[in-house]
Amino acid sequence: MSNYPLSYKLSWLPRFLKPSLAGDVQGFAPMAGTMMDRAPRRTVRLAFVGDISAVANRRAPDCDPAIKTLLGASDLVIGNCESPVVDKPSAVLGTRLGTHHAMSEGFLGDALAAVGIARERLVLSLANNHVLDQGVAGFDETVAALARLGIRTIGLADKGPVQPVEVGPLTVGFAAFTLWRNAGEDLFAGRVSMTGDIARRRGDGFDLLCAVPHWDWEFRHFPRVETRTLARRLAGQGVGLIAGHHAHVVQPVERIGDTIVAYGLGDFLGTALVRQPWPGRIGGILVADISADAETRGSVVSYRMHPFVRLRAGDHERLAPVEGLEGRMRDKVERRLSAVFP
Repeated sequence: MSNYPLSYKLSWLPRFLKPSLAGDVQGFAPMAGTMMDRAPRRTVRLAFVGDISAVANRRAPDCDPAIKTLLGASDLVIGNCESPVVDKPSAVLGTRLGTHHAMSEGFLGDALAAVGIARERLVLSLANNHVLDQGVAGFDETVAALARLGIRTIGLADKGPVQPVEVGPLTVGFAAFTLWRNAGEDLFAGRVSMTGDIARRRGDGFDLLCAVPHWDWEFRHFPRVETRTLARRLAGQGVGLIAGHHAHVVQPVERIGDTIVAYGLGDFLGTALVRQPWPGRIGGILVADISADAETRGSVVSYRMHPFVRLRAGDHERLAPVEGLEGRMRDKVERRLSAVFP
């Protein structure tokens, strides 16, 4: 079955109710930074969003125009498809309780339109612990549904550890993998990538190598030592940009040489229970500009984390930038962000 240790399972509910700020807080980078002394003439913009699910939404979210503009201006948006895309869930009880995820093709299409993400500019990772929540048939249906929608996917085992995506004049290699699974290894093997062994080789044809790992422990704002060690290994293998998922809360950014690591982007659309405590409603959009000039081709020029909050609005969520909040909620969110980002 799943590969979670017992201590992890026992801590899930307490950490869900009260996300933790414990851990090593040293060595992290600011929320935004510049990596090059001189700006290139031409750049490509990548935007990474967090986990996407319909668990907390019966219909498409409302989205603040600022967030919609930010995503619409990006050359490519990369996210994690946290729920199988099926017309009719097979795990009926688990889906009702929220332990098994599912969303319809119609919901996903409406949600993308609501937040300003064009399908042809979207890449979704299927390398996560929930991808087989509706069984093998649900996994196959998900792959087919995303293909019908014209959405490119990464993290599938049969496509190899790194998948190329053309972004303007650049070829970006995406390596998506999960360290966690909610079902047996026999079901994941051959379907979902579960390895972080993605060493870059000379002549591989990628201008930039990005990792999209489903790692770390949930509801902890600071990554574990093991996660940071893996990040250093990936950077040593030639990965220039890492955007992680699974924690369901925002986590810090680290600079390892010329590599930028965003350990956790939180949820983009709610993946947990509808009445989720407020720290878990903070998400982040990592925007990175990549050089397309011949001399610095594929180098990260600059990055910025754009935090936002998912607010309840009846049967769905409303995505709002932090500066659009008021009163006590804004104070709480800003204090939490200042604790996570130096």
